Amino acid sequence: MNNDNRRYKTIGEVANILDLKNDNGKLNTHTIRFWEKEFNVIKPRILNSRRYYSNETIEILKNIKYLLKEKGMTIKGVKNQINLEKTTVDENGNSNIKNSQNIKIKLKKISRILKELKKY
Repeated sequence: MNNDNRRYKTIGEVANILDLKNDNGKLNTHTIRFWEKEFNVIKPRILNSRRYYSNETIEILKNIKYLLKEKGMTIKGVKNQINLEKTTVDENGNSNIKNSQNIKIKLKKISRILKELKKY
């Protein structure tokens, strides 16, 4: 089976895919570990103290690298961009942020009603 078709890749393979190399051509795997700490969307599987990355995570890493290295964005800017991308809009034009706010409001109302009912 071709290594590129495996479900998970090691940190070295991911660094190679992302072309994260220093001037001597050595892979900079520490960059990926740093990004893991900065971006909570990067969640490798850790088995026997080794990191394994899914194709979805590799795509996220590619996006992060592009925004940082090519677009020159700051880490804070990339975090904001990722948060915007995670915001979805349903068929009625409601964003998941609005929906979560609506749920909080409804829960508060329910809590008030329950407190009132407990008085009786």
